[in-house]
Amino acid sequence: MSLRRLAYVTGLLLVLAQLAGCADTRYYWQAVSGHLRVMRAARPVDEWLASAQTPVRLRQRLTLARSIRRFSVTDLQLPDNASYQSFADLQRRHVVWNVVAAPELSLTLKTWCFPVAGCVGYRGYFDEAEAQALAAELRAQGMDVSVYGVPAYSTLGWLNGAGGDPLLNTFVDYPDGELARLMFHELAHQVLYVPDDTAFNESFATAVERLGVAQWLASQATPQTRQSYQQLAQRRQAFRALTREVRLRLAPIYTSNTPPALTRTALLAMKNEVLQDFRVAYAELKKQWHGYTGFDTWVAHANNAAFGAQASYDDLAPGFEALFEREGRDWQRFYDAVRQLAKLPVPQRAAQLQQWAKEQSLG
Repeated sequence: MSLRRLAYVTGLLLVLAQLAGCADTRYYWQAVSGHLRVMRAARPVDEWLASAQTPVRLRQRLTLARSIRRFSVTDLQLPDNASYQSFADLQRRHVVWNVVAAPELSLTLKTWCFPVAGCVGYRGYFDEAEAQALAAELRAQGMDVSVYGVPAYSTLGWLNGAGGDPLLNTFVDYPDGELARLMFHELAHQVLYVPDDTAFNESFATAVERLGVAQWLASQATPQTRQSYQQLAQRRQAFRALTREVRLRLAPIYTSNTPPALTRTALLAMKNEVLQDFRVAYAELKKQWHGYTGFDTWVAHANNAAFGAQASYDDLAPGFEALFEREGRDWQRFYDAVRQLAKLPVPQRAAQLQQWAKEQSLG
């Protein structure tokens, strides 16, 4: 086997890991074949731009994406490689559907484990029906389950020798700031990936996307783009604050195991009361948004799995943002500091991030 082929096969194994695989031949097959279909559909951005058949709108989006990609390297010091130098139209809204699950009285996500990538709190499918089939199995076991479409995923840089991660129709038409945010997030996974710690990985990427898009907006975007992004970011921030409050209310309910022990029925009643309060609070929050309905579907299906998955992206991000400030807002110093942090045991690095976040909030 040639070195190039070996790198390619290794990369495919990382795709399996990123999609939260397990020792299941059928699962492996759908992951490999699904990703190969994505790669086969991809063509270099330069070819799309040179073709007279490329629609004007797509040409504009690819030109913008290429500019964002260049900014990610020159200003954010994200990896300069083959990723996002090609484009694929998959003819569907999502590239992957993720399944997340949690017990009915816990916010701790079920994990699936795979050699190399370790254990992750989700399992991805290129076919929605297969994702829903797994969800049905998990629900039959009494678990809270959430299935959601994913616009992009990272192969962690392992497939750059075979073309890298392509731009996709599933996200290339996002508003300008949202497109930059997504690209920065996925590229951050190529800077660092720590096995067995989904919260660390996703919160790091979330911090990079937030910090990076703020820098991009300040120097690259039009006033209209900045205003549009700020409005959406404020709504997202308010929604995340609301869901964080829900998690804080649910957590002590689920740890109510001291005498006299509460019955399962009592705990479920308390859980349902919190969720009902959440939906009422969300309805009030929406009144400020002039018809914006972007979180409606999430709220309608909110459960432990959904809240647990969101926590993975949010909870440690303020600590990473505080670390960026501690490192003088220098991207390379920040990445080096994160790599050193990743060498600590999981509880210790999480505690350190929480401490930095607390210190920064106190001024």
